[in-house]
Amino acid sequence: MERRFIVRGLLVGAIGGILAFVFARIFAEPQIQAAIDYENGRDAAQAVLDRAAGLPAEAADHEVFSRTIQGNVGIGAGMILFGAAMGALYAVAYVLACGRTGNLRPRTLALLVALGGFLGSYLIPFVKYPANPPSVGHAETIRDRSGLYLLMVGVSIAVLVLAVWLGQRLKPRFGNWTATLLAALACAVALGVAIFALPELGHLHANVAEYGRHPTETPLPLRNAQGQIVYPGFPADLLFSFRLYSVAAQAILWTAMGLCFAPLAERLLSPAPAAVRTPAGV
Repeated sequence: MERRFIVRGLLVGAIGGILAFVFARIFAEPQIQAAIDYENGRDAAQAVLDRAAGLPAEAADHEVFSRTIQGNVGIGAGMILFGAAMGALYAVAYVLACGRTGNLRPRTLALLVALGGFLGSYLIPFVKYPANPPSVGHAETIRDRSGLYLLMVGVSIAVLVLAVWLGQRLKPRFGNWTATLLAALACAVALGVAIFALPELGHLHANVAEYGRHPTETPLPLRNAQGQIVYPGFPADLLFSFRLYSVAAQAILWTAMGLCFAPLAERLLSPAPAAVRTPAGV
């Protein structure tokens, strides 16, 4: 039975990945290209400043794959494979939740697990460490940033699971409605503490030592030796649009998985009764 759930999870995850890719290709990819154009312009301005200061200019990185390949094949394959992987994990979470969350219908449970997956794996970590387009972020902090993000994902999922467990424990004493509110309040407090305790990316040691103490790694205006701005900081509108479309793409992925998996799960858990056979000649 578990294998059948996982196979269907892979399928609905791939479907969600395709839908998310179509959305991202139309809306997010132009924002990525605009961010790359900004980065190229900033690098050119920095090269001019370096030459004026008598410093050697850094050699431009050579791209293995063209932007056409990256923006179509790359992002498409990546999102479909990511969707399939999330679909398999979603199916495992659904199997584990069956029978442990009260008398929920299979369809209702499928939608709630999808909502929990979206919140725990993306939206809550996004509140602390939002998605960034190219040119936002420093190469020397990639490992630290990746570790902090994965830690936030793990904390978010663990807190959500504990909130469900707490709600089930409190339900016999307080009733379903009050128990749900108390569990949600405890979840919000725990996540708030985690978000407050984890460091801001701009406060990482490598960033403070090289660029000073700032809230984020978003590029500030580039200045010359006299303090004059020679290239603007990263456009706020572009950053907002990219993050908005990133959240929307993930919402499409998880919504598609929940809506597609719900009827499949109900069919597996509540199969249609077999037709009654009558003796011949009756």
